Amino acid sequence: MSNSYYEFFCPVKVIAGKAALEHIPYELSGLAAKRPMIVTDKGVRAAGLLDPIIAACEESGLEIVSIYDDVPPDSSTTVVRDIAAVYRKEKCDSIIAIGGGSAIDTGKAVNILVSEGGDEIAKYSGAGVLKRPLKPFLVVPTTAGTGSEVTSIAVITDEKKGVKLPFTSSYLLPNAAVIDPRMTLTLPPHITAATAMDAMTHAVESFTCMAKNPLSDAYAAAAIKKVSHSLLQVMDNPKDSDARLELAQASTMAGIAFSNSMVGLVHSLGHATGAICHLPHGLCMSLYLPYVLEYNLETIRGPLGELLLHLEGPEIYSATPASRRAEASISALRKLRDALYKRCQLPRTLKETGKVTEEQLDQIAEMALDDGSIMFNPKEVTLKDARAVLQRAWA
Repeated sequence: MSNSYYEFFCPVKVIAGKAALEHIPYELSGLAAKRPMIVTDKGVRAAGLLDPIIAACEESGLEIVSIYDDVPPDSSTTVVRDIAAVYRKEKCDSIIAIGGGSAIDTGKAVNILVSEGGDEIAKYSGAGVLKRPLKPFLVVPTTAGTGSEVTSIAVITDEKKGVKLPFTSSYLLPNAAVIDPRMTLTLPPHITAATAMDAMTHAVESFTCMAKNPLSDAYAAAAIKKVSHSLLQVMDNPKDSDARLELAQASTMAGIAFSNSMVGLVHSLGHATGAICHLPHGLCMSLYLPYVLEYNLETIRGPLGELLLHLEGPEIYSATPASRRAEASISALRKLRDALYKRCQLPRTLKETGKVTEEQLDQIAEMALDDGSIMFNPKEVTLKDARAVLQRAWA
């Protein structure tokens, strides 16, 4: 599985720590931005998460010209067009996206429209369409999961056509990602669990997929160790800001890892399940992870066994015979999922979600085979294989 040739790219400045938000004005002025617009959702605003950011900007004489707080959980081309219109009307010159994956993707798409002009976001869809840098763009994640703050991808729904439009370009990467534990302190337990498992899945798939490389491996392994050490701590003490910061950093590191090494079958199945059954992405990742690892087991025995060190620590790693380490890694992940189920009922099987019927499994399998991530899965997947994995994940 060693790649003699690879590329690794992550030009996003990371600003992390307990006073990271206070650095936003300095960062913006360094980008010659004076009139930022905030793009966020109702929940983030209601939780008071904008307050420290607004206070920091006012203190340093920066004017936040406009706050758009109506981003839906599944952002659409209409929303993007509306925000771009406000941005132009208010003569903004930069964007601060604050929220989960949807708010960040929306910020990326708005940045395309306000930088390139026009109202038709669809014409910029695909890869390699953008040819030059966009306007100053900062991202403040409020969930520790998606890693969107360091990925060059955005997905926006075209409501009229009923399709999801993908955008990929290195120009979509923000100028800076601001990681502050204050932004995740109020996350409810089930979202904390699902988003942390999203990060865990990014890292595990990154470490075991076809395009893995030494640099992505370093980020992935570190992310796995952080989630393993801190997730249950946060579940038991939600206000533990040190452990929250660990999870937030893990999410960013996993994002850097998978955007440079790709992901595999967990994502293909997850994307399909999300589209057909409308389950949250992080929940799908957590649900499918052990079943896909079992399917890939013989192809990934080496790297998966290595991960035992980061999942369980040096004592258990050294006490486990080398030939059993890959299986022990899967057991460790199952144990973590059981602990999360006990604390917040995060489903471990499709049946436990209560939102999937056995009749839908064929459709999910077919859709998963058309997903781009499947190309990087370490083991070839046929329709029958995908269907068998889904059957195991059912109950």
